[in-house]
Amino acid sequence: MRSLDRWISHSAYSDPGRYRPLLGDLPVDLAAVCAAARNVIGHYRVELAELPDDRRDEVNSRWLERILEADQARHPRPLTDPRPSEDRVAGCCRDHTLFVVGALREHGVPARSRIGFASYFTPGFHHDHVVVEYWDGSRWVRTDPELPDGDGHGFDSRDMPTGADAPFTTAAEAWRGHHSGKLDAGTFGVLPESDLRGASFVAGYVVYEVAHRYGDELLLWDDWAGTRNADPAWLDHVAELLTAADAGADGADDQLARLHAEDPRLHPGATVTQHSPFGDPPRTVSLTRAAL
Repeated sequence: MRSLDRWISHSAYSDPGRYRPLLGDLPVDLAAVCAAARNVIGHYRVELAELPDDRRDEVNSRWLERILEADQARHPRPLTDPRPSEDRVAGCCRDHTLFVVGALREHGVPARSRIGFASYFTPGFHHDHVVVEYWDGSRWVRTDPELPDGDGHGFDSRDMPTGADAPFTTAAEAWRGHHSGKLDAGTFGVLPESDLRGASFVAGYVVYEVAHRYGDELLLWDDWAGTRNADPAWLDHVAELLTAADAGADGADDQLARLHAEDPRLHPGATVTQHSPFGDPPRTVSLTRAAL
């Protein structure tokens, strides 16, 4: 069996730092942890659409420690105590997932974030999305922490189906489907009316998928050399390794982990270019945790 050690330990991003006791106090129950994530973090585009300008930077809280810091500044109490929706930390699916991944790792459960596209928000379109994957002792299980318990979307949100016709398509699956002509890449992106969709967008998300899988759980608007204009043949190889690793092929995960570590296209350096979902000018930011 593959080693799970790389997904038990915190990454720099999932490490709660001085707020570790808050995660330790959460119940060891997936549904409760997902509910806590929704209690602490509100989606900037859905629940916090009227976010004041002076709170915009909350969506750039790249580190779980910083998300918890912002929450505790307003609500210095347990993470399960209800927060008013308008006072939750502004974030998105990446942040809900990072919260749950961090909580599971804190309790010794191997967990990782998966980058891809969800078909269950808008009929006929696949929105960019991040979900949780955790090891239940025998297999990897996917859960969408933004969805309530049950199967309101026609599937169990705590044990999402995978494979053909699954509600969540990984970036690698989307890329391979596009290249084979089985999927229309134009239906994959941020919003149907957005320019942020199509083959080049999916290509960048394949890079994000590798980065997140091995601990570089960056913002969805962070940019470095590998996320733009990647060679299609190289992306084919990366996507093939990702799907092979998901299928449990011998050595695929270790090979992909080495590629992530050695190829600068698959991981950021000391800085990234941070774009903005609000259209603010891009800026170069440091990835040094010491800045916290």
